[in-house]
Amino acid sequence: MENKQQSNGDVKETKVVKKKMNWSGSLIVASLTGAFGSSFLYGYNLSVVNAPAVYIKKFYNETWERRYGFSMDESTLTLLWSITVSIFAIGGLAGAIIVTPIVKFFGRKCTLLLNNVFAVTAALLMSLSLVAGSFEMLILGRIIMGVDAGISLSALPMYLSEISPKEIRGSLGQVTAIFICIGVFTGQVLGLPEIFGQESRWPYLFGAIIVPSLIQVIILPFLPESPRYLLLEKHNTSKAEKAFQTFLGKNDVTHEVEEVLAESRAQRNTKLVSILQLLRTRAVRWQVVTVVITMGCYQLCGLNAIWYYTNNIFSEAGINHETIPYVTLSTGAVETVAAVFSGLVIERLGRRPLLIGGFGLMVVFFAVLTVSLTLQKTVYWLPYLSIFCILAIIASFCIGPGGIPFVLTGEFFQQSQRPAAFMIAGTVNWLSNFVVGLLFPFIQAGLQTYCFLVFAAICLAGATYLFFVLPETKNKTFNEISQAFAKKNKVSLEMEEMNHYSGERKSSAEQESNFTSSVDNGEAKKAIV
Repeated sequence: MENKQQSNGDVKETKVVKKKMNWSGSLIVASLTGAFGSSFLYGYNLSVVNAPAVYIKKFYNETWERRYGFSMDESTLTLLWSITVSIFAIGGLAGAIIVTPIVKFFGRKCTLLLNNVFAVTAALLMSLSLVAGSFEMLILGRIIMGVDAGISLSALPMYLSEISPKEIRGSLGQVTAIFICIGVFTGQVLGLPEIFGQESRWPYLFGAIIVPSLIQVIILPFLPESPRYLLLEKHNTSKAEKAFQTFLGKNDVTHEVEEVLAESRAQRNTKLVSILQLLRTRAVRWQVVTVVITMGCYQLCGLNAIWYYTNNIFSEAGINHETIPYVTLSTGAVETVAAVFSGLVIERLGRRPLLIGGFGLMVVFFAVLTVSLTLQKTVYWLPYLSIFCILAIIASFCIGPGGIPFVLTGEFFQQSQRPAAFMIAGTVNWLSNFVVGLLFPFIQAGLQTYCFLVFAAICLAGATYLFFVLPETKNKTFNEISQAFAKKNKVSLEMEEMNHYSGERKSSAEQESNFTSSVDNGEAKKAIV
C-alpha cells in the first residue's frame, strides 16, 4: 500500500517536473522578445492613429493649403484619412506575400530580426513627416509599417509553433494575441493628452516604434533558430538538438528529434509546397477553407473598426469629448486581460469552445449595441450601455477569435505546407483588414447606428461554420488533426493524400543522405501502403 502511494506520488512529481520543464527560460524569453518586436508593433499601429487623428487631419489640411492655396473639402479629407488608416493593410498584404521565400531562405528567427529594418524605416518616415511638411511621408511610413506587420504576423506564429512542445502550443501561440492587445493598450496610453496626445508631440507616437525593434535586435540573436526548421529544412541535426535542449531545458531530446524525423520520413523528398499545390491537395482542403473563413472573420467581425474609429464611436454614443481618451484606455485594458485569460485556459477548454463562444457572444453584444445607439437620446443611461457593449465585444473577441486563428494555421499543416498556408492566411487577413479600414467610415455614414449589424451577421456566419466543421485540436499531433478532417476531405489515409503530388516531389540527394540510415525508398512505399 505504501509502495503504491509512493509510486503515485512519484508519478505526480514527474508530471509536475515535466510541466515545469515545458516552460524553460529560453522558451519564455524567445516568445516574449519575438512578440514584443512583432505582434506588439502590429497592435500598437492599430490604435496609435486614433488619438492624434484630429491633429493629423489638421496637418493634412494645412499642408494642402500651403501647397495649393485652398483648403481641402471634407470628403477629400475623409478619403485621405481613410487611405492613411487602411493603407497599413496594403503593406501588410505585401508582407504576407513575400514572407514565404524569406522564412524559407533566412529561417524564422532571422526573418524576425531582418524585419526590423522595415519598422525602423517606417518610424523615421512617420515621425519626421511633420518637420518635413509632407503627409506623403506619413502615408509611406504606414505602408512600410504594414509590410513589417505582414511579415511578423506570419513568421512569429510559425516560430512559436515550431519551438513549443505540443502540451503548451496553444498557450504559447496566444502570446501573439496577448502582445497585440498590449500594443493596442500602449498606443492608447501614449496617446493621452498628458503624454504624446498633443498637437506638437504626436510625431513621438510614431518614433516610439523604434524602441521594441531595438530590444528585439539586441536579445533575439542570442536565442536559437526553430529546431524544426534546422532539422527538416537545413538538415542540421546537431544544431537542431542544441535548439531543442535550449528551448525544452533538458539534455535528452531524443524523443523530440525522433518525432520530427517521423514527420520528415512521411514527407521525405517533398519540396516546399506552393499555394497552388496546397489548394489542390484534397487532404487539407477543409483545413484551408477553415483557415480562410476564420481569418476572414477575424478581421471582418468589426473589432478593427472599433480600434480605428473608437473616438468617433464614443462621440456618437454621447460621451464627453474630454473623457473619450480615458474611456478608450479601458478598452485596451479589457482586451489585454481577456487575451491573458484566454492564454491561461486555452489548454484546458480547447480551441473550439473559445472560438465559437467568442463569435457567439459578439453577435449578442453587437445587437445590443445597435439598439442602445439607436435609442440613446431617449434614455439617459443608454450611452453607458453602449460603452459596456463595446468593452464586452472586445473581451469576447480576445477570449477566442483574437489569437486562435494564428494557432490553428500552425496546427493544421505539416512543415512543407506551413509557409504556403500562412501566406494564404495572411493574404485573407490583410485584404479583410484593408476593406474594413477603408469602407467602415462610409458604412457608418450610410447605415449609421445599424452599421454594427453587418458585423453581427459575419460573426454569426463564422460561428455557425466553425460549429459544424472545426474539430478540437488541443494536444493533438498533425496526423491526428488530419484524421479528424479526413471524412470531410473524403480521404481514407491522410498521408497518402498529403503526398498525392508525388510527381512533383523534389528528388534531393541532400535529403537522401540525411535519412538513408532510417529507411530506404522501398521501405517507405511499403509503410505508406
